[in-house]
Amino acid sequence: MEKAATRIDWIGNGCRLLKKTATEFEKTRPFDGLSIGTGIHLEPKTVALLMTLRAGGARLVCTGNLNSTQPATVDFLRSQGMTVFATQTTDPVAHRQSLEAVIAEKPDLLLDNGGDLFAIAAGRPYANLLGGTEETTSGRNRLVPLREKLAMPILVINDSPIKQFAENKHAVGQSLFESYMRFTNRSTNGKRVTVFGYGACGKGTAACFRNAFSTVSVVDIDPVTSLEAHLDGFVTPLREQAIRSADIIATVTGFPDIVTAADLPLIKDGAILMNGGHFPHEIDLSAFRSHPDVIGIDRYEADHIETFHLKDGRTFHVLGGGHMANLAGPRPLGNSVESMDLGFTLQARCLERVAKGGVGPESCIVPVPADIDAMVANAYLDLAR
Repeated sequence: MEKAATRIDWIGNGCRLLKKTATEFEKTRPFDGLSIGTGIHLEPKTVALLMTLRAGGARLVCTGNLNSTQPATVDFLRSQGMTVFATQTTDPVAHRQSLEAVIAEKPDLLLDNGGDLFAIAAGRPYANLLGGTEETTSGRNRLVPLREKLAMPILVINDSPIKQFAENKHAVGQSLFESYMRFTNRSTNGKRVTVFGYGACGKGTAACFRNAFSTVSVVDIDPVTSLEAHLDGFVTPLREQAIRSADIIATVTGFPDIVTAADLPLIKDGAILMNGGHFPHEIDLSAFRSHPDVIGIDRYEADHIETFHLKDGRTFHVLGGGHMANLAGPRPLGNSVESMDLGFTLQARCLERVAKGGVGPESCIVPVPADIDAMVANAYLDLAR
């Protein structure tokens, strides 16, 4: 018998590890009587995670991140009885209101992505908050100064070696490369690509563009990391030359102001700029838009591309408004199903550990416990064999 299936169905059936975890949680019910507030990209892979948490007895109160909320995902979650405060927006004020609405529900656990929810909770504490998880390096860096105020277990998923190699190195590299092709429909063969940042995401991005027959340069402020890139076979020019030579610039650092208005004289005619970092501040688009050397901007609305025209006749292009390119633009797919299946299972297991009181306030903004890494790795390998 034929039926109309959805992308949410496709993703859910591909998340084999989460499905197995959900079956276990239906029996063990680690979140019975608890609510979980989430501030993470709302797209079909997130559905698989949230349904797994609900299988464990959790009440879910959800919002998303800037520019990545997918309306079909919101509709589905609401149809399942979850509370969702989220719209597809690039407005920081509207996004802040959604985050505050989640915290106003006083969830027992938080699943954060970028430190947004915990930052609000640090300034507006409430008694029943047990702790939770933070997904990103950007969020960890933001929350570390708040550690004394938070004083609760917060496990950082991005500090897991599984997250680093499975999702960041392999999946982010693949999805940023795919996103460049999806946005532009232009080749990579023979193009000069500059990657800012040689952490796990930068390593994957550089490798994928090199595998697509590009000449890849890497820029990193850490000389030891730059040496690693050099020994991995990448060109490591000084920053100015790396920008001047680039047909494609990809920022994957997690820090603001990587490419700024001061770099406008350096940007090559026809260059394409894209960001893979969590926050949309690595490329200073607002400064570009107001700069006196910019005499016009073409907006390809359907394709989410902006073309900047400079006084001297040069043009350059920015993809997705400087937001994470793999979750922006037309048909944003994000990272691969398998990588998110692993990363989201880490999330589920870490939230389970916090809910059961298996970690205390001394585990405030620390990596995933090694035994959880081993548990998830063994479970994934068992399915793969």
